[in-house]
Amino acid sequence: MQVKLIDYSINPLEKLYAAFRTCYSPKTPIEIWEEINRGSILKEKIKDFIEERLKTGHSSPLEQIVFWFAVAGISRSCSHQLVRHHIGISFEQQSQRYVRYKEDKLEFITPNSIKSNPKVYERYMKLMREISDFYQSALNEGIPPEDARFALPNATPTNLHILVNFRELQHIADLRLCTRAQWEIRQLIAKMRSEIMKVIPEIGKFIQPKCGEYRLGYCDEDYKEYIKCPLSKVRPHKEDIFRLYNEFVKKGSVSEVPKGEIKPLSEEEFKYIEGDIGNE
Repeated sequence: MQVKLIDYSINPLEKLYAAFRTCYSPKTPIEIWEEINRGSILKEKIKDFIEERLKTGHSSPLEQIVFWFAVAGISRSCSHQLVRHHIGISFEQQSQRYVRYKEDKLEFITPNSIKSNPKVYERYMKLMREISDFYQSALNEGIPPEDARFALPNATPTNLHILVNFRELQHIADLRLCTRAQWEIRQLIAKMRSEIMKVIPEIGKFIQPKCGEYRLGYCDEDYKEYIKCPLSKVRPHKEDIFRLYNEFVKKGSVSEVPKGEIKPLSEEEFKYIEGDIGNE
């Protein structure tokens, strides 16, 4: 799998600042931009203001920041999951109708769970070879690629060019960086996050699973699944939060509910999220 951030909105922090400021300031957007361009607003002030706004959940300005990604070598299984997201994101995908796969280049994505089982792996590879042979022979017999592709499995690799806005990417990460997401799409979104972190860490750090400190801060998945997740050591479940709250309600002391602080997800925990969990 290859993921590369091709481009992104010019001056994204300044654009976010101006978008947020327009909502909270009597000044016009033109006046706000004149201040930005004059250098009247310090870079640190811009960063701090954006961070405070993002913590409030005000997210509509995030739609004005966009990213372009080039993605290569993910399975059709993964792309089928990805294209279910269709608001604030657009795709151009390698066509199986217009692209003829050459026999020596028709590879398949293989999960580690299959690779680690010699008996299953042998049968899997045999099946992939048979599919490849059939596909090539069908083309040689004059079957058009758009019909020969009916035999190609979800394991067939594909390439995409993706445009996505910041708000939608946050939403996708909420769901797909969760350890319950399938390993391949989780690794894809993790790589997209890593690409953004290289150039705009001030924005990249807000792309997290929904239990991240900048998102919900707790888990709302099935409790049995929550217990299995290593992040349960640093994240509460919503049922536990409600249980604690109800205890204070019964005591008639809601005002005494302690205000806790959520521990930030560490780089070690992100490595776990980006790893092969579910693809052993």
